[in-house]
Amino acid sequence: MITIKEIAKMANVSSTTVSRVLNNSGYVSDPVRQRILNVIKETGYVPSEHAKSLRTKKTKVIGVVLPRMGTETSSRLINGMSEELAKHEYQILLANTNLEREKEIVYLRLLKSRQVDGIVLLATNINEELLSEIKQLNIPFVAVGQDIPGVSTVVNDDYHAAKEIIKLFVEKGHSKIAFIGVDESDRSVGYLRKQGYLDAMEDYKLPVEKEWVQKGIFNIESGYEAMKRIMEKSFIAPTAVFAVTDRLAVGAMRYLKENGYSIPQEMALVGIGASELSMYVTPSLTTIDFLYERAGKEVASLILQQISGKDTGQKKIQLNYRLLVRDSI
Repeated sequence: MITIKEIAKMANVSSTTVSRVLNNSGYVSDPVRQRILNVIKETGYVPSEHAKSLRTKKTKVIGVVLPRMGTETSSRLINGMSEELAKHEYQILLANTNLEREKEIVYLRLLKSRQVDGIVLLATNINEELLSEIKQLNIPFVAVGQDIPGVSTVVNDDYHAAKEIIKLFVEKGHSKIAFIGVDESDRSVGYLRKQGYLDAMEDYKLPVEKEWVQKGIFNIESGYEAMKRIMEKSFIAPTAVFAVTDRLAVGAMRYLKENGYSIPQEMALVGIGASELSMYVTPSLTTIDFLYERAGKEVASLILQQISGKDTGQKKIQLNYRLLVRDSI
């Protein structure tokens, strides 16, 4: 394997001059620079990433802790991050918790031990143990999806998006609106979206029957079961359903279609996520798009600012959203 010393000897310069060219630092005359670059090209020399990291004290790697691999939300966020980080020659190292809370702390410690330059956490449930671990990291850190005190975050406007959905239902003539949520320990999806629903219903002075409010667990089947409970237990049947994710909404849609309900004539449906699935179900699902690729770019920008030392303070970026009105309402 060829070394910098050998490149220097072939180009008749010092090793320091070769390093300056490789790192684009310090003055090197154009003729000498070109001579070195010609030797590098002829030999096919590739700098050692390990040696480079020792010199720069940077690994050029960002660790990302995901709640689950393969979801569209995660994929779109990572795509946005990758696009932005690639401009600065950074790579991403993924860690998948598979929704197991204790693994979040395990992976935060592991990524720190791997000397990544920064860590991004796609947060779900925030607890005191996790907060304590985050405070002890002492490396650039950004949380996504949850507003965590003391750290930089990129969050969605879950509360107002939920209110926007109820406004749409009301404008379409609905007053009996059911809700399918998730556990409120997930503050963004579970608590804020539910609170947006409840506050909007109160704003419009609309009743909320106890049986209309049900919970699922982020998958299609639980949306099906939640819709079943709503329809079987309700003394007064709703005419519209707000599900906090597209997958829950698709599960609800399946139950309704299997049981002879016409959508949207007898029951209107809205989800959140703007998933690919939402476009191809029949009828196509009205949904909220949180612009996850843009969120990924904002996350990358925040972590790079911290790494460069340009930003060491706490920042909170709340992204906008767009309502995609389709055939389910």
